[in-house]
Amino acid sequence: QVQLVESGGGLVQAGGSLRLSCAASGRTLSNYAMGWFRQAPGKERELVAAISWSGGSTFYADSVKGRFTISRDNAKNTVFLQMNSLKSEDTGVYYCAAGRGRYSHQGFGSGGQGTQVTVSS
Repeated sequence: QVQLVESGGGLVQAGGSLRLSCAASGRTLSNYAMGWFRQAPGKERELVAAISWSGGSTFYADSVKGRFTISRDNAKNTVFLQMNSLKSEDTGVYYCAAGRGRYSHQGFGSGGQGTQVTVSS
């Protein structure tokens, strides 16, 4: 079973940037899609970005398009989320999750413990 550990969250002012990392162990992720989800206070968890097994296909929620970039380093079993031009509505706990197949439409398993991102306005 894969273990996922997210890091890189913190407190940042609106307009700032953060880079989240998700390190995996227990299973090689190079044949699986990966996704970043977030859960804002009082809201359901939502998928904000996803990347296919090879990195050739990506998905972004409309709310983060043009500001967030997902990438992966299969050699290091790690996925990243570069977040720029952060807004207060980006505040939440960010989780990464491994896909059930090579592409995001195949769904995702459960995520790690998450990392808190707080954007102050």
